[in-house]
Amino acid sequence: MAVAALVTLLMGFGSAWIAAVALKDIAAEAGGVRTVPSLALALLWLFSGLGGILMGRMAERFGTRSVIICGSLMIAAGLVLSAFGPSYPLWIGHAFFMGLVGIGAINAPLYVYVTYWFDRRRGSALALISSGTYLAGAVWPPIFEHVISVTGWRTTMLVYAGVQLVVILPLAAFVFRAPPVQPAPVVPSGGAQSNRVLGWPPNVVFGMMCVAAVMCCIPMAIPQQHLVAFCSDLGFTRTFGAWMLSVLLGTAFISRQIWGFISDRIGGLATVLVGSIWQALAMAAFLLTLGEVGLITVSAAFGLGFSGIIPAYALALRELYPAKEAYWRIPVVLMCTALGMAAGGSLAGALYDYFGYYAPAFVAGVAANLINVAIVGTLVLRRYGPRGRQGLKLATT
Repeated sequence: MAVAALVTLLMGFGSAWIAAVALKDIAAEAGGVRTVPSLALALLWLFSGLGGILMGRMAERFGTRSVIICGSLMIAAGLVLSAFGPSYPLWIGHAFFMGLVGIGAINAPLYVYVTYWFDRRRGSALALISSGTYLAGAVWPPIFEHVISVTGWRTTMLVYAGVQLVVILPLAAFVFRAPPVQPAPVVPSGGAQSNRVLGWPPNVVFGMMCVAAVMCCIPMAIPQQHLVAFCSDLGFTRTFGAWMLSVLLGTAFISRQIWGFISDRIGGLATVLVGSIWQALAMAAFLLTLGEVGLITVSAAFGLGFSGIIPAYALALRELYPAKEAYWRIPVVLMCTALGMAAGGSLAGALYDYFGYYAPAFVAGVAANLINVAIVGTLVLRRYGPRGRQGLKLATT
């Protein structure tokens, strides 16, 4: 089940990387304004998060299989519409079809679905399936760069629309059966007891996690969506930029399995904190990097840092809240991560258009990351510090 979910996410998120690789090509058709393709990607992330909340409820009611099939069909429709070009067809195709009812129908429902199959090793399972996002970024950019250079970005979108249908539809039809019946909720140590979580009202902690999720994903989005263009501005070829994106996301895919192993031992919140600090340091390093070796090193370091953060949020929610609330709490936090991805990508594009270079965008990313560290650090102190009296030993369901 977890491997099938990984492949489904690999194919679903592959659709998002076409516009990222072809960012300068699409911008050239929009008068050189990079905000146009950046906004398309931002809308995709934002609406996929909103769609996750809606589709999470639909999956709970009608089953994950039906929702995944719907999502694949809508991704194909969105790619076809986006191929008509900037601006509105591209925006509508990415926002509504690829985002809201496409990736939104695949991403959050699969996070919830897979948690139902694991009691132990849940963090490792979440790390595996969430790697589909970054495996897509490692596999597809070099392929898309080659196909775009030969056939153009429009044809690439049309071809990929069919490819993802051929892979996802059979998986959904034959693999994703109903999950096991969940037992009565067992409240984990440090979780919700007497309507309190970490000593505070449950929704206060949940709200803090949502804000933290937005702030950590603003810097997370900037290199992912603008690294190809950033390398080009430094004088490197688009091929080199695509390979740097593959290095970043390939490293993220490999290291995410390590983060899953770690999160099973130290817990979700502590994993988020460590990954966020690492991400902030790597983000700052982009400001000091101009050479080829430096870019490779920093891209790999950034991939190592941020890769464990998103699945750790889902794990933390399952540690702190009853399983019966997973179907809406996990999609809401994932919506917040999508909002952060949308804000980070569009902010970087807008700052580049205003200043003419990417340094202000990286500075803004570091600032947002530090806010995230402060929020998550507070929650970690509540759980593991003297007030929480939890120590470092977790009890997980």
